[in-house]
Amino acid sequence: MISSIKQIPKHALLILLCAFAIFPLYWMVISSLKPLGEIFTPSMFPSAPTLENYTYAVNNVPIFRLTLNTLIIASVQTVAQLVSAVMAAYALTRWEFKGRGLIFTIFSLTWLVPMQAIMIPNYITITSLGLRNTMLGVILPFTASTFAILSLYSALKSFPKALIEAAVMDKLSEFSILTRIVLPNIKPAMVSLGILLFIHGWNEYLWAMLVNTRIDQAPIQIGLQQFLSLERNEWGALMAAATLSSIPIIALYLALQKMIINSFVKWGIK
Repeated sequence: MISSIKQIPKHALLILLCAFAIFPLYWMVISSLKPLGEIFTPSMFPSAPTLENYTYAVNNVPIFRLTLNTLIIASVQTVAQLVSAVMAAYALTRWEFKGRGLIFTIFSLTWLVPMQAIMIPNYITITSLGLRNTMLGVILPFTASTFAILSLYSALKSFPKALIEAAVMDKLSEFSILTRIVLPNIKPAMVSLGILLFIHGWNEYLWAMLVNTRIDQAPIQIGLQQFLSLERNEWGALMAAATLSSIPIIALYLALQKMIINSFVKWGIK
């Protein structure tokens, strides 16, 4: 009984933190249901809920097309970054070769370079390749990630070498060692990293805005910006569009909730 009472402050704090985290989502939803004249009122519930903001958002911006574009962009970027990171990290941890330390140092230093510093050279390259106003132009600069390489490098560095040596003695190829021995054992790290990369790809705005002016090829963040202008800001429609665009990512989280929690817990403990 006493131990249960001692847990009350901890649970109360967790409830408070959960409420703090959920409140922005709640405010977004109720704002999307408020009439125009009620948007800036501090009321916690709309007095007369309406779907006019949703109708306006869907009719003026191709929300579903933009959401699909974002899903494609984020998914392709995540897969490409995971594949390139696995190959680079495996090579750096598996083999001893001249210059390995220098390559790792260069990777580490490039992590310190902000995207804004290389945005103009990337823009020139994408333009010269004729990839402006295409989803490929948005995806291409993010097909490799230093953060992903360094994260998997740490995971593979601590991988038991005895397992790899046993596989070599069984005359398995390097590809078989990687796919059948290594990857299944670092699955928690791969899942955790994949989630972070997907969220980053989903939220990317500045680069997409720079290289893409076609609304049919743009991600949802560019579509949301269409409701903001110097003349008038459509806050109700913006909240409605943001709510619709949040549904896929929330549904994905709910579908993979158990795997996500397990991956972060296991990898965090390791």
